[in-house]
Amino acid sequence: MAKRLKRTFSQEERDLVFDLWKQGAGFSDIAQVIDAKPGSIFTILREHGGIKLGKRKRSTHHLTLEEREEIRAGLSAKMSIRAIARQLNRAPSTISREVNRNRGRRWYKAVDADRRAWRMTKRAKPCALATNLELRALIIEKLKLNWSPEQISGWLKVNMPRNKHMQISHETIYKSLYVRSRKVLDTALMRYLRRAHKMRHGKRHSLSGDRGTINIVQGISIRQRSKEIDNRKTIGHWEGDLVTGSGNTHIATLVDRKTRFTLILKLVGKDAESVNMALINAFNQLPPSMKKSLTWDRGMELAKHAELTQATGMPIYFCDPQSPWQRGTNENTNSLIRQYFPKKTCLAKHSQKALNAVATQLNERPRKILKFRTPKEMMERSVALTG
Repeated sequence: MAKRLKRTFSQEERDLVFDLWKQGAGFSDIAQVIDAKPGSIFTILREHGGIKLGKRKRSTHHLTLEEREEIRAGLSAKMSIRAIARQLNRAPSTISREVNRNRGRRWYKAVDADRRAWRMTKRAKPCALATNLELRALIIEKLKLNWSPEQISGWLKVNMPRNKHMQISHETIYKSLYVRSRKVLDTALMRYLRRAHKMRHGKRHSLSGDRGTINIVQGISIRQRSKEIDNRKTIGHWEGDLVTGSGNTHIATLVDRKTRFTLILKLVGKDAESVNMALINAFNQLPPSMKKSLTWDRGMELAKHAELTQATGMPIYFCDPQSPWQRGTNENTNSLIRQYFPKKTCLAKHSQKALNAVATQLNERPRKILKFRTPKEMMERSVALTG
């Protein structure tokens, strides 16, 4: 039996997991976004207790990859260490140590040296509680009295204001409890916290299912949408949503705000990657005049909206929480689509060709809002005017 390959996660995916967790999403919600198992999401979060740590940064005093390339070029040209140092405006000792710790003049390679330097910076500095035993003992004592980290921090400021070594923020106490790699406070102390969570939770956290009110990370609010889009003056401004069937099956629907021209897309899954790929493929087949913006609700399926914007050039606007009327055109279109795909119908069995046939029928149906012209006629007329 073939051994299953272990799923690995990129740094971008890990950052997204922590961002969504902080916004209040649950394990299952996040798993749908990055197409993973809820258990994998739990493992990623547990590593740092649900707390997103700051990104690593290279010190401005350290050599850059470009400088290391200059060192390599200088060594190849048989320049002296001092000559290379003058060229880079660095101390000769800096260049000498750099070369000696990376296999010497003959074997020095800039990329390998830069990777080694970045790897060596992973050695974590001891945190405040690892070196200050008196402060650590006091915090443990207060935690066992059911004091919150905020109460401990505030009490220290009031009672020991001049002793800088006995000052600590409540966030540092939380991190010392939750971030396992610190190993300065026993995780058993978490039972003394008011809610005794095993991981740090965001204020919006809930154990319920999809909440539909997640604050999409770095999403543009519909309130920033221009009047031109609101007034339906031009084509290419779309509203989109998912239609759900039985067995956790879905299709995506797109409708142009001006012409009511409709597209129906087959989806492999509801996760953000699958939805993104379907939308990118659909929009990339349209001329530039037909892809100007997209308005969506705050569903988790569009959590990777930045990648969608990068691939299509279209800004994505997000509706306010629990405000479906802000996508009224799409909501109305979805009710028409339900004539063909009633609720509790499995949508996975329908091919893209079959979905296109339904979209064609809708686009060739006269609409009262269009003075009984069809969406297809309105779109063709608008494309001809813009072309």
